[in-house]
Amino acid sequence: MNLQTLRDRVSEGMGEAQSADSEATIEAVRIKYLGRKGLMPQVMKELKTVAPDERAEVGQLANSFKNELSALLDSRRASLAPGADESGAAPFDVSLPGRWLRRGTRHPISSVIEEAVAIFGRMGFTVAEGPDVETGYHNFEALNTPPYHPSLDRKDTFWLDDGRLLRTQTSPVQIRMMESRQPPVRIVTPGRCYRRDTTDATHSANFHQIEGLYVDRDVSLSDLKGTLAYFAREMMGPDVAVRFRPHFFPFTEPSVECDFSCHVCGGSGCRVCKGSGWIEIAGAGMVDPRVFERVGYDPEIISGYAFGMGIERIAMIRYAIPDIRLLYENDMRFLRQFA
Repeated sequence: MNLQTLRDRVSEGMGEAQSADSEATIEAVRIKYLGRKGLMPQVMKELKTVAPDERAEVGQLANSFKNELSALLDSRRASLAPGADESGAAPFDVSLPGRWLRRGTRHPISSVIEEAVAIFGRMGFTVAEGPDVETGYHNFEALNTPPYHPSLDRKDTFWLDDGRLLRTQTSPVQIRMMESRQPPVRIVTPGRCYRRDTTDATHSANFHQIEGLYVDRDVSLSDLKGTLAYFAREMMGPDVAVRFRPHFFPFTEPSVECDFSCHVCGGSGCRVCKGSGWIEIAGAGMVDPRVFERVGYDPEIISGYAFGMGIERIAMIRYAIPDIRLLYENDMRFLRQFA
């Protein structure tokens, strides 16, 4: 079969399909052109006898005709279905009940971030964001981290081939903000962080933090304590108690650990707080003068505090989630509890 003959048969077949007005007629057209002994199998069988200069075009036309005719026949068949409209749409039974769609919910991590940002917002903090891929300077050196610190090791941090890294904390955002503006600076920096932690019930290589920074004249440790105490009451409830313990962080001096009283036992001691009555929530302290010097602030004039806490930890405590992996498995049975 040459090219022109095939074109004539294609035009003929499309016309017959278009005028088919019954199920029997539609089936007859299908058998005539697409059936086992129809036109298309015959064309493909004889394709090797077609002139070489027409063979490719004949094959393309045959395949195109097969697809277009199948679609047209399906459309004609749908248009003949009982209750179908002029466009050939499938019938719709208006007496059937509607399909109920479940409302979506916020993920526990998103909920905690939004609420924490709102709480700090009421104290005058604004949100600042920065890149997930950071420089070693912003992530370590500018934060007064010594070169021998374990976190700089490739076993603890995701280093990239170009010398950058996946940030281990959101503290680099604080450095970038101080480099770009003069005091006062009052920001919170929620975001994703990465460390080479082996995943278990309480650790994940991917996690979220929210950190805060307040820099101005005459900022004191009592300001920091008041800020975290207010956050504790707003996030955990009015009965929560707060305590501060001396600690060490390279970028703050003095440094403290902030604990909240256990919301499960009220401080009397239970499995959740390991019998202590307290749950460690945040690391904090007054910004080290050497950090100020690196960003061009005068530590003789400027003072400030910084704090940081894990979002997953707050979510697990608040919602009594026993395993951090539940937050990342996308199991709808788990997530629907937070509707």
